[in-house]
Amino acid sequence: MPKKMTRTRNLLLMATLLGSALFARASDKEMTIGAIYLDTQGYYAGVRQGVQDAAKDSSVQVQLIETNAQGDISKESTFVDTLVARNVDAIILSAVSENGSSRTVRRASEAGIPVICYNTCINQKGVDKYVSAYLVGDPLEFGKKLGNAAADYFIANKIDQPKIAVINCEAFEVCVQRRKGFEEVLKTRVPGAQIVANQEGTVLDKAISVGEKLIISTPDLNAIMGESGGATLGAVKAVRNQNQAGKIAVFGSDMTTEIAQELENNQVLKAVVDISGKKMGNAVSRKH
Repeated sequence: MPKKMTRTRNLLLMATLLGSALFARASDKEMTIGAIYLDTQGYYAGVRQGVQDAAKDSSVQVQLIETNAQGDISKESTFVDTLVARNVDAIILSAVSENGSSRTVRRASEAGIPVICYNTCINQKGVDKYVSAYLVGDPLEFGKKLGNAAADYFIANKIDQPKIAVINCEAFEVCVQRRKGFEEVLKTRVPGAQIVANQEGTVLDKAISVGEKLIISTPDLNAIMGESGGATLGAVKAVRNQNQAGKIAVFGSDMTTEIAQELENNQVLKAVVDISGKKMGNAVSRKH
């Protein structure tokens, strides 16, 4: 089975349709923007680079105040309070929790500061009331692309009743939709496919541990789907740690340098669907 990599670019078209540029909105010559990155995975490094590039290319002078929330609601909340106290012109963030981050976003909005979400955000009711814009690729389509890649692999290898485990990031609706798209296409093309487990493992270390336990508890496991970059790389490392390379395939999400290397190797990781973090960062920095 030849290796596959699909990159989702729909978000850029969406960004164009959403409206005027954030950095171009100011009549003043200076703006201060707060930017919060959800964690340290490679995707968010790309977002950060995109945000910085957009700020550098702006026609106004942009001061960026940046932090990494490291998946911690309290760190996110404290930093937003700092940004509110600084009276920044806008806040860009990927929310730590759909419900847990709602009060934080509300405080910023009620202080008159536009909040622009990317990738993850608060619940829909909160988005409607407190968020100026929300940029995200189509997660259902994202999952369908990965489901097609998995179906290609199983069909090519004559595996008509594959057992698949999922390592998820389903605290966020975007990840739930990724899985639904994956399952929809996979089960249409390979009706005997079965999801035998679905456990959380967004961060690399936890994903490795979860992956190893899934492999041990399911001796006839055929594949693991990773819903995020950390889950994907953790699944690959778990397969290697359990000496299952060549026996258990991994289908993953979000590109990093190490994931790209594993994809090139093609021994464990068979396909990745990726949304460009850098282009997302550039796009989100241009919204208001």
